[in-house]
Amino acid sequence: MNDLDYIVVGAGSAGCVLANRLTEDGKSRVLLLEFGGSDRSVLIQMPAALSIPMNMPKYNWGFSTEPEPHLGGRRLATPRGKVLGSSSSINGMVWVRGHPFDFDGWEKQGAEGWGYRYVLPYFRRADAHEGGDPQYRGSDGPLYNRYGRLDNPLHHAWLEAARQAGYPATPDYNGYQQEGFGRMAMSVHRDGAGALPTPICARRCGGRTYAF
Repeated sequence: MNDLDYIVVGAGSAGCVLANRLTEDGKSRVLLLEFGGSDRSVLIQMPAALSIPMNMPKYNWGFSTEPEPHLGGRRLATPRGKVLGSSSSINGMVWVRGHPFDFDGWEKQGAEGWGYRYVLPYFRRADAHEGGDPQYRGSDGPLYNRYGRLDNPLHHAWLEAARQAGYPATPDYNGYQQEGFGRMAMSVHRDGAGALPTPICARRCGGRTYAF
């Protein structure tokens, strides 16, 4: 342990990216700790199987909310990953940023430096998106995301039905306007391969990764 420069606890989206950033200089030695095991299972590597690991105690901590007063006291399942990659390994490969009002709300409650204007540059730095407003989207980051082709006529019919029902449309819910109906951004590489970045960052961070 004495030869380490940093110890990062938790190999999720934040921990793996942080370990990767810390080792970019080629000098720092990083120990990345993760409670869960390997993400090599076909159930994780195959995107269509996402609901299976999401409901397995081996990969999911099994958290739930407190009773929700506006939902008749029901508790809602809140899957959290227990595996290398954490929740990014059991998600549906959908790319959705947090809402600007949430970050601004945290700042108003005392979280200095967490307003949307402060976190936006990091969203852009992480982004590898084809097209989009450069004020909000990046193009050369490690997280590839793109839209589907919408080649099924039902896709367009569904969007048109939302418009006719009076709902707003948005060309990019990760851009200027989050509210509205539009295409869903997928964490998928340009060549069609899955682009879940966290395990990749973990393996390339230049340090050691331990799973317990």
